[in-house]
Amino acid sequence: MPRHPVPLGFVFRSRAKSEKEAVAEKASVTDSKQTRDPQAPKGRPTPKRSEAQSQRRSVASTPTTRKEAAKRSRDERRAALEKQRQALATGDERYLPARDKGPVRRFARDYVDSRFHIAEFFLPLAVLILVLSMVRVPALQNIALLLWLFVIILIVVDSVGLAIRLKKQLNVRYPDQNKKGVVAYALMRTLQMRRLRLPKPQVKRGERP
Repeated sequence: MPRHPVPLGFVFRSRAKSEKEAVAEKASVTDSKQTRDPQAPKGRPTPKRSEAQSQRRSVASTPTTRKEAAKRSRDERRAALEKQRQALATGDERYLPARDKGPVRRFARDYVDSRFHIAEFFLPLAVLILVLSMVRVPALQNIALLLWLFVIILIVVDSVGLAIRLKKQLNVRYPDQNKKGVVAYALMRTLQMRRLRLPKPQVKRGERP
């Protein structure tokens, strides 16, 4: 029987046409499932609105010049210093300097601030003794010398007693905490007049921490 020859052009045209239709269908399905933002990179989904806004803010806030970066650094440093100044007045632990942070140092400050100490009157007593020693009267100069020795002895005795009591309290309250330098920190605070102490006292006289 004679065969019915199929034109070769028909075969090649059919395959090409079918491949194009398959690609078009795949592209239409992909486009219907996911739309790409015009500004998004190719092959990536459209970012969420919150993410896009945060990206725009970060790009806008990034300094573009050296002058802007220096200005921003100064502003941030000024803001940090202002927060630290307020923390020294209010006792806010978050922004205190490193030497004042922690419950151990806070207790040491409260322990010092709740009592009278001879060392806090050192500066006014030193001025008084200096004035007496400058007077050209031998009796007053002798009194100034004796008063000076008496004040020094009182400060030493009071400081030793404070160090012993504070160390005992720290060992009881904070047995596992680092207490290195806390006693010296407290003794330095006693040398300052109460109204000039930083951080500001948070307890009253006679009030036990």
